[in-house]
Amino acid sequence: MISVDEIGERIAQSVVQYFADSLNVEMITRLKAAGLQMSLSEEKLQAHGDSLAGLSIVISGTFSIHSRDEYKAMIEMNGGKNVGSVSTKTSFILAGENMGPEKLKKAENLGVRIVDEVTFLSMINDSESEE
Repeated sequence: MISVDEIGERIAQSVVQYFADSLNVEMITRLKAAGLQMSLSEEKLQAHGDSLAGLSIVISGTFSIHSRDEYKAMIEMNGGKNVGSVSTKTSFILAGENMGPEKLKKAENLGVRIVDEVTFLSMINDSESEE
């Protein structure tokens, strides 16, 4: 479990402790029985790509084509990592309308690329069409 990105020893221990409690296991069993989906379908797993593998992406502003949560999911489904603040490790910012002025200023100072919705979607779609 520790080999998973952003999972350290403390989190791994917490997960093990959680599943060691029979009340938690019983609750999960009841949720499954009630129809809660506990895994991704094969179709959704195949929708994952690697066009953003190794990239750290900040999302800022308001969007018109998809919601912020949908963009977060797209980033993850394509191998990218959502990050909350701009740094030298930021690959680019997915920027919508009214992008935060502090994020914009920091991006400009660090030379971080700013990508709009249409460009971002074409980045993902272009890599899917190559497969």
